[in-house]
Amino acid sequence: MKLKHLSTAMILATLPATGVFAAALDRSGQSMSAFFQPGNYFEAGISVLDPDVAGKEAGSSATRRDIGDMANDYYFPSAALKLQINDQFSFGLLYDQPFGADAEYSGNNVFVSNPGSDTILSQKALGDLATSSIQKLVQASGSAFTPALIEVTKVTGGDPTKPTQTEILGALQQVAAGGNTTVGAGLTALQKTQAAINAANNYLGTGGTKVKVDTQNLSFVFGYQPTKNFNFYAGPVLQTVKGNVSLRGQAYSLYNGYDASIKETTGAGWLAGAAYQIPEIALRASVTYRSEIDHKVNIDENLSILNFPGLTSVLAGLDVPASKLQAINSSGKTTITTPQSVNLDFQTGIMADTVAFANVRWVNWKDFSIQPYKFGKVSEAVGGLVGRPNGFNLVEYSDDQWSVNAGVGRKLNDKWAGNVSVGWDSGAGNPVTTLGPTEGYWNVGLGVQYSPTPQTFIAGGVKYFWLGDAKAQTGAQAGSDEYVADFSDNNAIAYGLKLGYKF
Repeated sequence: MKLKHLSTAMILATLPATGVFAAALDRSGQSMSAFFQPGNYFEAGISVLDPDVAGKEAGSSATRRDIGDMANDYYFPSAALKLQINDQFSFGLLYDQPFGADAEYSGNNVFVSNPGSDTILSQKALGDLATSSIQKLVQASGSAFTPALIEVTKVTGGDPTKPTQTEILGALQQVAAGGNTTVGAGLTALQKTQAAINAANNYLGTGGTKVKVDTQNLSFVFGYQPTKNFNFYAGPVLQTVKGNVSLRGQAYSLYNGYDASIKETTGAGWLAGAAYQIPEIALRASVTYRSEIDHKVNIDENLSILNFPGLTSVLAGLDVPASKLQAINSSGKTTITTPQSVNLDFQTGIMADTVAFANVRWVNWKDFSIQPYKFGKVSEAVGGLVGRPNGFNLVEYSDDQWSVNAGVGRKLNDKWAGNVSVGWDSGAGNPVTTLGPTEGYWNVGLGVQYSPTPQTFIAGGVKYFWLGDAKAQTGAQAGSDEYVADFSDNNAIAYGLKLGYKF
């Protein structure tokens, strides 16, 4: 089966919209296809995503309101230059934007601040804390509590075996009036703490939750081809990261009013891989590994509740240790590590002028997390109030991502070619972060390429995504089954355009 007239560039170039939507923060798919083109080659492309991600309050949220589309449209460019220096050595320069996020909540829901209604802790958490404090006072009352409770329930008409919290407080007040100074002091402290909490609610944020993250990769690839069938390659990778995050609404309780600005920072990593090919039958198989990349940065953080002058006394009243209170206003650097990944690519001729292709991608999101410095110190201070005594992350994922794209491409004539493809993505766990509430996808795609000359082409593609349903949880809920919203029946459309030149 001779397919030497079917350029591998034709097949892969007709997929410019391949990776514009994937699990977690994955975007471009980090393709190496340009580096495998024969001879000298240049390409430039752009991909656009139009997602629709809406949901409804659920789980631990006290209300059940609708949540409108929170996913913004976005686009990202890519470019590549490959030079065949001689028969055995090649060099490639690949630019892409591998990871990113762009989302914003609006309307009337738990991700949008509602001044006058929002509280620094959920009603359940506040109730649990009050119950715990009251139980301690009941124990401190000793044998005097039961007679006092019976007297109170005679007045209220209640059942002393099933008292309300108001009746319990009434009994404690009688115990205190009878001379129990411990209970009296405890009731006074409880009242002051509750009053301070009410005052602190006025220092929560305004507006809606939003996030925007941008990354850029520049890969320097050096290839060695000992024979026409083998290609070994490796090289350094430079990466920049920048972003902004704002948390708003009752879903984030005390963090309602948190802002983080990540100034653009640069880190370095590496890639390595190998490919085997038989050009006569358009067969090629390759595996590419990309390393983690560390970024150490001073994140500009602000939490509006820290402006409340009585915050320290409030937290102390909630039994937060003094050492953790002192750390709240400290500063330090944050390390952000973008994940390692592996790409497996395969294509082969299946009949004259027809090629089948497949890509499998693994990304190590399970070991990825972001915990800005001040965010982390505050989470360590208040984590015990929500069952997370060691603190929690702003973003984390519970599973690694696996994705598969497969299809068939066909050369129609010397100028036209096209393909069809199907894709699947596992997602990075469910429940998942509120800043990207989808779990994987299925997609179908169409691509077309026009070559006005043997050296040039223009390719376009479109894909439709059925996005996976997901339960959205905050950082404080991560690692549990708790969640605050449910997102289902969502979709996205991706478009791509690419220009190529062989020289």
